[in-house]
Amino acid sequence: MSVGGASVGRFSRRRVLRLVGGGLTLAVLTAGAAGCREDAADGGGAGGDKPSAAGTPSGGGGREEGRGPKPAWSKSTSAQTYGDNDELVAVGGVVIASGDPLTALGAATGEERWSLQGGAVPGAPMLVGDGALYLASGKYDGAVTGHDPASGKEIWSSRLGKEYRQPRPIAADEKQVYVIAEILEADGSSRTNVIAALDSSTGKVAWSEQRDLGTMQMGIHASVKRGYLVYTDFKKNLTVRDTATGRQVWTQKTTKTTYGLFAVHQNLVIVPQGERLQAFNLSDGAEKWSMDSEHLTTFSEPNVLEGVLYIADSSRTVRAVEPKTGRKIWHSKALADAEVQVPRQFVKVGGVLYGATDLDKRGGVVALDAKTGELLWTFNDNSGDSHAWLVATDGKRVFALHGKQLHALPV
Repeated sequence: MSVGGASVGRFSRRRVLRLVGGGLTLAVLTAGAAGCREDAADGGGAGGDKPSAAGTPSGGGGREEGRGPKPAWSKSTSAQTYGDNDELVAVGGVVIASGDPLTALGAATGEERWSLQGGAVPGAPMLVGDGALYLASGKYDGAVTGHDPASGKEIWSSRLGKEYRQPRPIAADEKQVYVIAEILEADGSSRTNVIAALDSSTGKVAWSEQRDLGTMQMGIHASVKRGYLVYTDFKKNLTVRDTATGRQVWTQKTTKTTYGLFAVHQNLVIVPQGERLQAFNLSDGAEKWSMDSEHLTTFSEPNVLEGVLYIADSSRTVRAVEPKTGRKIWHSKALADAEVQVPRQFVKVGGVLYGATDLDKRGGVVALDAKTGELLWTFNDNSGDSHAWLVATDGKRVFALHGKQLHALPV
């Protein structure tokens, strides 16, 4: 299905490569990453986005009506991204885009604070937990490392063992970092994988559990909440483990493959399944509520921000939902009316919801009134770069990454 020349209802080829790349061997990963960066992927191209007729939010004054604020600063970076939320983070007074060298820029000025050669694996998550930054080593030496994000200083380096290959972090909380790795066979192949927890203060292994035969290391998305580690994979598995022991609490098959992020709120895990959004009980997997999209439209990735679930679909509709019950708060078609691309990632600052889209020509960063869904403005650098947009915030600015260009937008 196509809307406005953009593919909808399907998963971006670039992001499939990103997820697959995270689990491949070094040689294949390196070649795949290079090819992906050169690929024009799912469209794009420079062009004037259609300005919204909506008013402007507070802050960032002096701009044209419907146009985004002028960036406080813009910098070219070493970014090597595949379009997932964990490739851009703002923490400890710096903003970091996944790349080599891994470089942290001062949030206020954009000046370089520190840089690490081989700091991160392209396509692997950069995770923040309890004020620390966790990385799969870009040196491909089997290490997972913890860093002080303000200085880049390594706090610890951990290795699961020689019998494991390509460990990478998938989730973190205030106590532990959760890692997945391939289990090597005698001939160097791998048919199984392991999930483990590392102590976030020392890097020591707290527990390790082998996953079932037939599961895959690649395609993992994970979240941790209230003592539960929740993850999905390409094999249509939705699995919950106890964070203290690693014991599998429950697992079940989803109706469709979950390629992107899901949301966890209080005692619920909320998963998009094509035309249906489903909420399951964390403790036992029982379905608590579901919501259907309009005919032949598919849900994007859910984001729970300040107790509200925000989600877009392929018809360019955005919904605000009460996550505990699935009750609709508002339903906005402002993006469709303005012919603006669908956001798949949101951050919220004050009363404004900022969304990042996949495609350039009718995308970029969109700002919506968080109470009504009204489109306030759009921001696009008109570079024609085919990479997905990513956003992060430190509460004072919204950082927008597009290809290698990083913009700090005032809020």
